[in-house]
Amino acid sequence: MSIYKVKIGIIGGSGLDDPEKQILDSRSITKKEDAKNDFGVPSSDLFNGTLNGVDVVLLSRHGQGHTISPSNVNYRANIEALRLAGCTHILASTACGSLVESITRGQLVIPDSFLDRTVKRNTTFYDGTSKKYPGVCHVPMEPCFDPTTSKILYNVGQELGYDIKKGGTVVSIEGPRFSSKAESKAMRIWGGELINMTTCPEVYLAKEAGLLYAAVAMATDYDCWRDSDDNVHAADVIKVFKENVIKIREILTKAVHIINEKNWDKEIDALKDLLRSSNISS
Repeated sequence: MSIYKVKIGIIGGSGLDDPEKQILDSRSITKKEDAKNDFGVPSSDLFNGTLNGVDVVLLSRHGQGHTISPSNVNYRANIEALRLAGCTHILASTACGSLVESITRGQLVIPDSFLDRTVKRNTTFYDGTSKKYPGVCHVPMEPCFDPTTSKILYNVGQELGYDIKKGGTVVSIEGPRFSSKAESKAMRIWGGELINMTTCPEVYLAKEAGLLYAAVAMATDYDCWRDSDDNVHAADVIKVFKENVIKIREILTKAVHIINEKNWDKEIDALKDLLRSSNISS
């Protein structure tokens, strides 16, 4: 018998940013003002319901209608709202540029690491804002994405017959502008394979909050490093994502069922123990 009841938060990104019209079997709405927490108001209302028989909470990262710029997303309020809603896991979708030839337009990637190039965002819960996060916590970031949850997403993608890659390093930039060619080429040298504007700080805030986080990334363009290719344009990004978004929906729908079937006590307790041992003020 599991100690923890599985509940999954799903964060929809570009092209998947209207949860009300998405994949829930049943639905109730928590207004974002009612989901306000110590870190502020989340980006969107919370859509509570079931997906494939599993309790889930959907949240739009950029707000319904994509009205919030990447730098202005209240990542802390979003993650905390999902934690307070009782979530044990977070599954996120994200549109990315490809920084390598081997990742093509429309291909899916389950990332396993990141390079954080953001500079303006709140990057920790442990800064004195909330009494729920006391002290100073130096959380290890390897692995930064939960390996077990990530493996489930990858396996589901394979079973569905999609072109999906296991592992990849995401570079998160501040935005909202895209990279210069020099920046794009530099991030390739650093080992970046994908580039977006939202994985950081979302991925490491989820870990600080004790939530098992994994993501499905979709390559929508080649940024601007390829001399032989058109440069990235926002309209093209959304177009490619929308043409392929059904793949992410199907992966999420099947994955939540598999996640729900597993006993996660070991993984959740291990993360809780890691957070306790990483807090040097305890």
